[in-house]
Amino acid sequence: MTSTDQAKTSPSGAARDGAGRYRRVREASLALTAHLSAEDQLAQSMPDASPVKWHLAHTTWFFETFLLAPHLPGYEVFDPAFAYLFNSYYEALGPRQPRPQRGLLTRPPLERVLAYRAHVDAAMERLLSTGPGLQDLLDLGLAHEQQHQELILMDVLHLFAQSPLKPAFAPAPALPVARDPGPAAQLAFEGGLVEIGHQGPGFAFDNETPRHKAYLEPFRLADRLVTNAEWLAFMADGGYARPELWLSEGWARVQAEGWSAPLYWQDGPGGWLAMTLQGLRALAPHAPVTHVSYYEADAYATWAGARLPTEAEWEHAADSASPEGNFVERGQFGPAAADRSAGLRQMFGDVWEWTRSPYGPYPGFQPAAGAIGEYNGKFMIGQMVLRGGCCATPEGHVRPTYRNFFYPHQRWMFSGVRLAWDGPPEPAKEHDGEMACDVVRGLSRPQKELPAKLFYDAAGSDLFEQITTLPEYYPTRTELALMTREAAAMAQAIPEGAALVEFGSGASTKTRLLLDAAPQLGVYVPIDISASALSAAADALARDYPKLAVVPLVEDFTRALSLPPQVGDRPRVGFFPGSTIGNFRPAEVVAFLSGARRLLGEGARFLIGLDLVKDARTLIAAYDDAQGVTAAFNLNLLARINRELEGNFDLAAFRHRAVWNARESRIEMHLVSVKDQFACAAGRRFRFAAGETIHTENSYKFTLEGFEALAREAGWRLERSWTSSAPSFAIVLLTT
Repeated sequence: MTSTDQAKTSPSGAARDGAGRYRRVREASLALTAHLSAEDQLAQSMPDASPVKWHLAHTTWFFETFLLAPHLPGYEVFDPAFAYLFNSYYEALGPRQPRPQRGLLTRPPLERVLAYRAHVDAAMERLLSTGPGLQDLLDLGLAHEQQHQELILMDVLHLFAQSPLKPAFAPAPALPVARDPGPAAQLAFEGGLVEIGHQGPGFAFDNETPRHKAYLEPFRLADRLVTNAEWLAFMADGGYARPELWLSEGWARVQAEGWSAPLYWQDGPGGWLAMTLQGLRALAPHAPVTHVSYYEADAYATWAGARLPTEAEWEHAADSASPEGNFVERGQFGPAAADRSAGLRQMFGDVWEWTRSPYGPYPGFQPAAGAIGEYNGKFMIGQMVLRGGCCATPEGHVRPTYRNFFYPHQRWMFSGVRLAWDGPPEPAKEHDGEMACDVVRGLSRPQKELPAKLFYDAAGSDLFEQITTLPEYYPTRTELALMTREAAAMAQAIPEGAALVEFGSGASTKTRLLLDAAPQLGVYVPIDISASALSAAADALARDYPKLAVVPLVEDFTRALSLPPQVGDRPRVGFFPGSTIGNFRPAEVVAFLSGARRLLGEGARFLIGLDLVKDARTLIAAYDDAQGVTAAFNLNLLARINRELEGNFDLAAFRHRAVWNARESRIEMHLVSVKDQFACAAGRRFRFAAGETIHTENSYKFTLEGFEALAREAGWRLERSWTSSAPSFAIVLLTT
């Protein structure tokens, strides 16, 4: 038997363990409040809150009243008046100071409250040294004090929020993680007959028992919490001004109290701010929204086409997030280190999550006899259940069965929202594919973006062909002139019988110049993601070059892993004209060149077109032509989303913009929202502020020295280059 086992089973060991736990919890309360002034600890900011000094005294009164007075022979009450001052709601124990007037208790002073704690702590040491027998009461008293530790943080935050100084509570608990959680997913649960409620070892409040069966219809839960950014979208869509979203009592509260945002939010000159335990901070867009009432949570869910989960659904789902079914490990006053689930995120220790379940007794619930039975049972009316714990919940105080409860209008606790839906997963749609993922991922980022590869549907390809003939768009005609002049020299780099592999072939216009100059080619492999465009170009080349084996490969050329078997062991030459490599960021250039090196193999050669750095006026004109063709090309991206992903983008509400980013050496194309608006695509809804942009394309411009360094990093060597006159363009030959 280990020493730990002995401590849990022997009388003296149990006593020592109880005394140690008692000291740790009591010392945590003092450490939590030690830096607060006596004035901080006296003030009461609203009737629902209590002064810190009162919390410290009330938790002490609990141990004195329920453990010491009845169980420690000879114990002398510290001050009989404290039974009136610091009783909370125990009717069986007599009258008490009215809750809204606790802030009027200037006496006893803080020093006497601390002396009261020391008196009771010394007596508890004596009581706990006598051996086991009071374990249940001790566990309840310690859990009760931990509840008040969380209440202290809630009440101090509300107090400090009233101050024009907006002070920080230090040391403050960690805020919920604010990194981008990505798009929310829906996780499906089959439902059926399940069991919820506490059973087995470990402490639980009486309202968590007894364990019982509950029947659940199939349902879905969001895999994460609603974020501040998503709540801003609700607000921008008139969420606080639309009565159809609200329960009747909630709408009345909105009107009576003028709600227009979560508690502690304020709109500043530079954007939204939020009062936190760290003081007034800029609103973190990706952090879970918090300090919202049940009414607000329900209205948001209605607006989002969802609902709030029931507490039975939440607990059934949480059982998978915490398979041990007991306490969730957390740091002291901080979010859980990790949810123990395959899909659910933020289940424990970020914010309390509203459920749609009213707070009531479980089947078979019986409160304890006497005053201690008033702890939970008497409040089972008019309140709603929350689950999961929050960033202010103490260590060891979170478990899947824990039932918190508040009135539906209350907002000062750390309360947030997880959405739920009825029924099994929706059947897969055609748009539940790679394009939908790219669009949802890109439009969910702080700087919205869409991948340039989405430009090239049939309409986009036609528009791009028109762009190449515009007077402002120099790259195509400059490259064609350069290839016409130097094709014979480039052909000398192609071995007899070689396979020419073109990355992103499109219409293969420039390819013909190379094919004409290199009759020694044996196989031509055009790679393109557009099957229709590829088929048309390949058929035309096969007719015009009957001695050449044309073997098209339908693939994203950045992901191709193998070439068609017709290539065999022929020498391989890559071809990537058109300056398309400028669409890649530098790290992506290296990744692409590395992938091409693996695909082409050792001994391969690679011809690549590069647009070189030049004056900004020439560059901008090339990407923002006077006829508006490039603008139509850019806007076609939204038209394609409307066609293929059930989108509803208003193309007239966006305009094309091209800018030269000198620091990054790139032309950027954006779509600019001309007003505050919403748009849907792939089953998701996105908010656009006036002036906000979707970044649709980068076109990097190179120097030969800079590109040579990137190629070298990917395992290539720049063997030769051909350069045009102004506006300058280059074709380079890489070798392995």
